[in-house]
Amino acid sequence: MTLLDDAVDAAAASAFPEPGRARDPVAPLSDLLPGIEVEPEAGRRVDWILVAAALALCALGTVLVWSVTRNLDGVDASRSYLKRNLLNVGIGCLLALVAWRLDARQLRLIGPVVYVLSLLGLLAVFVVGTTVNGAHAWIRIGGGFAVQPAEFMKLGLIVGMSVMFAARAMDRDDDQRPTTSDVLIALALLAVPLGLIMLQPDLGSAIVLCAAALGVLLAGGVPARWLVGLIAFGALGAVLAVKAGLLAEYQLDRFRAFANPNIDTQGVAYNVNQARIAIAGGHLFGTGLFHGAATNGGYVPEQQTDFIFSAAGEQLGFVGGGAIIALFAVICWRGLRIAAQSDRIGRLIACGVVCWMAFQAFQNIGMNLGLTPVTGLPLPFVSYGGSSMFAQSLAIGLLLAVRRASPR
Repeated sequence: MTLLDDAVDAAAASAFPEPGRARDPVAPLSDLLPGIEVEPEAGRRVDWILVAAALALCALGTVLVWSVTRNLDGVDASRSYLKRNLLNVGIGCLLALVAWRLDARQLRLIGPVVYVLSLLGLLAVFVVGTTVNGAHAWIRIGGGFAVQPAEFMKLGLIVGMSVMFAARAMDRDDDQRPTTSDVLIALALLAVPLGLIMLQPDLGSAIVLCAAALGVLLAGGVPARWLVGLIAFGALGAVLAVKAGLLAEYQLDRFRAFANPNIDTQGVAYNVNQARIAIAGGHLFGTGLFHGAATNGGYVPEQQTDFIFSAAGEQLGFVGGGAIIALFAVICWRGLRIAAQSDRIGRLIACGVVCWMAFQAFQNIGMNLGLTPVTGLPLPFVSYGGSSMFAQSLAIGLLLAVRRASPR
């Protein structure tokens, strides 16, 4: 009973301090659980607005996925989407929590590891991968689950490039703009996974990878001439890829449908036209959850993944669709705010994540509205899918880790 008595006495002394002695708000917990380190500032250094925005998108996504899939053949089939989406969100929250606990030293250590593991995942696709919707980009792991390594490569590239820039600046003992060799190494880090992803071919992930890399380069202070040259080179590379036949025929059809939505309304342009019809039917406030004609009728293919925004537009209307866009704006705002308060490596990671999230959300919503070509990209936190949810949750966790490690 001695240990118990000592613990009770310690807790009482902390809860009821002697007159004139200030009470430590975490003293009871640290005294009762001496083996657990309690960080007094931890709660105050969490960006709760960022967390709330991400969780709100997950909640909206879960409801929308349920509304889209509930009319599938068989009760078990429809409920499996809801259960798996809830499981994905739960795992994503745990991954974000793990990433949040990383400190600056650990970020520097895991950077190369994350990049290499992501690269190995892309290589494994060509050995044990499977083809889904025209892209050989998935690895089935049993139980109806599959992993898309390209999703994790987005995060791996951001962390890898950020650590590289920060490490080389530290070696030079300066905080000046990256040197030419720094930029060339960064481009090499981008070129390898980019080439592997284009061989799948997964054009959407390749474009997002470039957008994330551009964010890191901008935050790193790369001279403007490099950025202009890279954009021009990318445009030229896209033209050459089309001319050389590197893109699959279905990808070229998507560009043709974007250029002329009326070219084949029952074929290559069917998805986009049906998505636009669904969104137009929502008007200002929408038809209400579970009441959309296009959604209930199953007229929009792949609506739980690529075209989930059409379900939001139809059932929640302009207001609901605008709320989703506003939540993404909040995530980008908080991410940029974290970048402004962080050291070099934190700034690079935060800017890369913001560019990734912003571009992917813009591309997905744009293709639902017919403003951008269809590229098969999910809407972050909203679309159904485990790999995307896990990678994006890790990204939010890294933003929170950067915020926790920031000097301000």
